[in-house]
Amino acid sequence: MKATKTKFVCEYPVNASAKLLYPYLSTPSGLAQWFCDDVLVDEDKIFNFAWDGRSHFAEMTSHRTNRSVRFLFLNDDKTHSSDPSYVDFSIETSELTQEQYLKVSDYSEEDDLEELSELWEHLMQKLREIVGG
Repeated sequence: MKATKTKFVCEYPVNASAKLLYPYLSTPSGLAQWFCDDVLVDEDKIFNFAWDGRSHFAEMTSHRTNRSVRFLFLNDDKTHSSDPSYVDFSIETSELTQEQYLKVSDYSEEDDLEELSELWEHLMQKLREIVGG
């Protein structure tokens, strides 16, 4: 039986410019500082995200400099699945307040929304500490 996937979307205020924030969302060294334990990229541009000693392979399927980035997760053998998990980061500015927000879309097999919310809250806390926001 195939696991059902859940889409978790949340916006977090971040006190940092898009230019400062973007490298933390799109580069292995930036992501390794807050998002996971380590990130390696192979010659095929496949990202290897390490969490708790386990590898999770992903492709950066879209990116707009200083705006957004999406990572599409692959199967363990680096092939595409029919309903792939992904994480999408987009940097948005409030027209009204000029505040920056990081919008996170997490599409995965994790169906405990409360747990996902806590996880992202924790990750965003780490990111804010790094960027000073």
